[in-house]
Amino acid sequence: MADTPLIELIDIEKHFGSVIALAGVSLSVLPGECHCLLGDNGAGKSTFIKTMSGVHKPTRGTIRVDGKEVVFESPRDAMEMGIATVYQDLAMIPLMSVTRNFWMGREPKKRIGPFSFFDFKTANAVTMEEMRRMGIHLREPDQAVGTLSGGERQTVAIARAVYFGARVLILDEPTSALGVRQTSNVLATIDRVRKTGVGIVFITHNVRHAMAVGDRFTVLNRGKTLGTAKRGEISTEELQDMMAGGAELAELQSSLGGTV
Repeated sequence: MADTPLIELIDIEKHFGSVIALAGVSLSVLPGECHCLLGDNGAGKSTFIKTMSGVHKPTRGTIRVDGKEVVFESPRDAMEMGIATVYQDLAMIPLMSVTRNFWMGREPKKRIGPFSFFDFKTANAVTMEEMRRMGIHLREPDQAVGTLSGGERQTVAIARAVYFGARVLILDEPTSALGVRQTSNVLATIDRVRKTGVGIVFITHNVRHAMAVGDRFTVLNRGKTLGTAKRGEISTEELQDMMAGGAELAELQSSLGGTV
């Protein structure tokens, strides 16, 4: 992995009026790295990824891409710099085909005289190949995306983002609503993408899923960074304890006579 982060966020603060959603959060992502961002509900994960992807402008702090300071005025700015986000809702239309969902808004065109048409042959071939590279073998590219499993739909969204130039891929709780087999498929997809040199930010509240693919782990709590550790520097139990507020629980347990 290269030494210069693909993206680096330094001491990010985000205020909504008198509410402080982020209070000095830092995170960086190297090429080919999966950096897991963990935290319980209300920890600030959603606000942070929206800041990273250009939805929110930080109140304070610095964002750097390839070592150069940048300001995202919109999500389009972030996307043009290769920062792509796959949200939980996936932004897919279930009754439309896999190909249509893959190319939505970016359809390849074929010109016939003065007219241009959706080039289905090219689109179908690319979709089938990109899905195959991600380990998903479609029966046919025009099958409705709603017929795919949750894990396969996640893979379509990931493959789409990578094909259209993602250098940093932000995954918002991609395994939260999946069963064991589908979760395994998504984690395998994350591993495949990481090996191509794409940097990944994996947002999750599941420590075991993070430990399966993560290279570094950052824990958020109430808008603050509790710590960052590399793989091998922290155990699953220690990471779970940090995420669950181990120090607070220990103090509460002591005050209640060990009954927690």
